[in-house]
Amino acid sequence: MLRLGKLTDYAVTLLSHMGLESGKPLWAASDLAEKSGLPMPTAAKVLKSLAKAQLVLAQRGATGGYKLARNPSEITIAEIIEAMDGPIAITDCTEGSGRNKCQIHRLCPMCNGWNTINLAVRDALEKVSLAQMFAPPAFDAAKRKP
Repeated sequence: MLRLGKLTDYAVTLLSHMGLESGKPLWAASDLAEKSGLPMPTAAKVLKSLAKAQLVLAQRGATGGYKLARNPSEITIAEIIEAMDGPIAITDCTEGSGRNKCQIHRLCPMCNGWNTINLAVRDALEKVSLAQMFAPPAFDAAKRKP
């Protein structure tokens, strides 16, 4: 089963809160922790990783805090996953996994298949923006029962 880490889920939650109230100039880590229901140390850890990946901008000092580095519609879910969990890869042999390559990479008949799947998953995650994650679901009249 492909499963994202808890910190990635928390990152999407924190970024969504920041995006929903984009009029707020800076967010204190403590305010984001309270709003999201996360413990302060966890929120701080996630925000530090997001700042390192340049998804949020950090301002130090008494009046400091965090703000989104870009518009929520310009931040992809793929970027958030990579900031928190590292390169998106189904197996070690896929391109961009950043891990040790499989020892039988050259002999494996499945390598190309896994890479095709990995690229499809990554492409799908790049097409979903942070803004889409917190947007209300679109009404679909075709799915509505009479």
